[in-house]
Amino acid sequence: MNRFFKHVFVAAVMALSPFAFAQGASASVIAKVDLSEQRMQVIVDGEVVHQWSVSSGRQGYSTPTGTWRPLRMHEMWHSRAYNNAPMPHAIFFQGGYAFHATSAIGRLGSRASHGCIRLHPDNARALFSLVREYGPHRTRIQITQ
Repeated sequence: MNRFFKHVFVAAVMALSPFAFAQGASASVIAKVDLSEQRMQVIVDGEVVHQWSVSSGRQGYSTPTGTWRPLRMHEMWHSRAYNNAPMPHAIFFQGGYAFHATSAIGRLGSRASHGCIRLHPDNARALFSLVREYGPHRTRIQITQ
């Protein structure tokens, strides 16, 4: 079955069976962030397809740990809390916390944000596209210390 029809088929099954995920179907996209390493793995259908450096919350600004689904996505968002700062390819997962692109690529791999997970612009775009393709309901976000 080609990828398009597989996606349509799965979407149809999920629409007809709202409890399919709760009954054990696994997410197709997993974004795993290790805060101690400032690294992220992107796993698609059980295979690691990307490994990237990230920036998370610097001293005085924590990044929450836990497991979530994306809540909302914006190709471009501007922070209401931090001087209208641009947040390209934002994927919000808890309140005001999101994955998003940064122009401070030299800081990737170290704690530098106000709590969001910052990504290289190319990587933020790739993650955004994957989550859009597979759907937030088939995406899981895991952030660990």
